[in-house]
Amino acid sequence: MPQWTLLLATAAVEEAEKGKLFDFDATLPLMAIQFVILVAILNKLFYTPLGKVLDDRDEYIRGGLGNAKARLAEAEELTKKYEAELATTRREAQAVIATAKAEAQQIAAGQLAETQQAAQAQREQAQQEIDKQKQAAFAALEPQVEALSHQILTKLLGAELVK
Repeated sequence: MPQWTLLLATAAVEEAEKGKLFDFDATLPLMAIQFVILVAILNKLFYTPLGKVLDDRDEYIRGGLGNAKARLAEAEELTKKYEAELATTRREAQAVIATAKAEAQQIAAGQLAETQQAAQAQREQAQQEIDKQKQAAFAALEPQVEALSHQILTKLLGAELVK
């Protein structure tokens, strides 16, 4: 049996020497050449079109970004323009409102003055009419007052003294 074990040990040593981790024989250059060929094929068939697509996409995004910036600047400019127009329109509207308010106040003041003058005229006319009626009443009452005065005097002093 020792021979059998010795045989197995020598076979194991020979097998171990054949399959080392790093064998620097003809397979290493062959693998390097295969790798370079694979890289060239992948570059030609896959990476070049992919790079072109990525470059086109980047160009499209940059172009869109440039357009967006230009449109944003234009929108801001229009916004400023419309805000200025709005401010001008508001000032004009406020001026129109102030003018209309002033005119309305003048009209109201004029109508108030006319109404006050008319009321004053009516009051004066009513006062004159009252004064006329008062004078007429005094004129109508004066003969009665004289008659009553005469009767009072006659009763107090007697009929002979009064004449």
